[in-house]
Amino acid sequence: MYEYAIAWEWLAFAARWFHVITAIAWIGSSFYFIALDLGLVKRPHLPPGAYGEEWQVHGGGFYHIQKYLVAPAQMPEHLTWFKYESYFTWLSGFLMLCIVYYGGADLFLIDRHVLDITPPVAILISLASLAFGWIVYDLLCKSPLGKNTWGLMAVLYVVLVFMAWGYTQLFTGRAAFLHLGAFTATIMSANVFMIIIPNQKIVVADLIAGRTPDPKYGQIAKQRSLHNNYLTLPVIFFMLSNHYPLAFGTAFNWVIAALVFLMGVTIRHWFNTTHARKGRPTWTWIVTIILFILIMWLSTAPKQLTGETNAAAVAPAFQQFAGDPHFPAVKQLVSTRCSMCHAAEPAYEGIARPPKGVILEDDAEIAAHAREIYIQAGRSHAMPPGNVTDITPDERKLLVAWFESAVEGKKQ
Repeated sequence: MYEYAIAWEWLAFAARWFHVITAIAWIGSSFYFIALDLGLVKRPHLPPGAYGEEWQVHGGGFYHIQKYLVAPAQMPEHLTWFKYESYFTWLSGFLMLCIVYYGGADLFLIDRHVLDITPPVAILISLASLAFGWIVYDLLCKSPLGKNTWGLMAVLYVVLVFMAWGYTQLFTGRAAFLHLGAFTATIMSANVFMIIIPNQKIVVADLIAGRTPDPKYGQIAKQRSLHNNYLTLPVIFFMLSNHYPLAFGTAFNWVIAALVFLMGVTIRHWFNTTHARKGRPTWTWIVTIILFILIMWLSTAPKQLTGETNAAAVAPAFQQFAGDPHFPAVKQLVSTRCSMCHAAEPAYEGIARPPKGVILEDDAEIAAHAREIYIQAGRSHAMPPGNVTDITPDERKLLVAWFESAVEGKKQ
């Protein structure tokens, strides 16, 4: 059964790789078409119904692209759809959510100092919040407010800030940021699946049937695409944040999340304005830098990471590791080889905060991270980095024996 931990780790790696591949494809095509749309030029010679055109050079050739707001008079024989990038990005992301946060709910999803709930309850809250996000967003877009693009985006920003705060009241700081990214990505992917592609199919069906398509379908799809454009960069930040506890593990983490959404707007505004040939608003980078400096300050005020608890009780899910006969020797080993970095106040020079927010100072913390210790320092030599604390082969064998003995003991 202890080999299950190795297989699970590789499954997580495969899902993460798949997620990155599909995300690159989706974000790349999305950013390309936004830039293309903003760069279109209206010229007198355009065919009837054409809105604008663009000449581009790439890969040793030239491309001549024309856009029709509704559709050309006659449908082309071959039509390329851009949708599966979005679908598989969401599906692979949800798979990662299941593997890492649902499969490891006791460690990564639940912080009983925040909210003492069971894994099934936490998972149900997680799933419900993702569905809730899409329903509220879609209703706002279809309400009278939806006719005011910037007013709608202001209200949506308030919703996102509220969710940032709400998630920090439910889950660990790491899970809160991940869920905020998943919450936003669900809205983005559902925009493609529920609105953009269906609207395009309606237009195509009307053309095939000889009817004049209603322009409203294109306008609605463009509004949702605009929202996706401004939400993309914050989603990337939240997906990367699990590696940086200074982002998710501070008292003001939800404020940091709120500022990240603003940075996403300022950065995209510069690109959108530049691609539209309306100048280069350098002020957006000044604002972005100021916001980032503010985030850096918030991350260290106060100097406290989520989960810094002393002498906490060992959670039931991890008691077999603390009760294993090897544990006293393992605790001594971890205190000698690991805690100089993985401490509330690391002693190793150049380490200001415990890597990934992992603290290994008491029985509860060591037992809770048993699988990570086993994989990172037992079955592999990833920790300590460069073996700076001179952990010996026999000590690595001890870590392996401890984890496997505890797992076998639980089976019996």
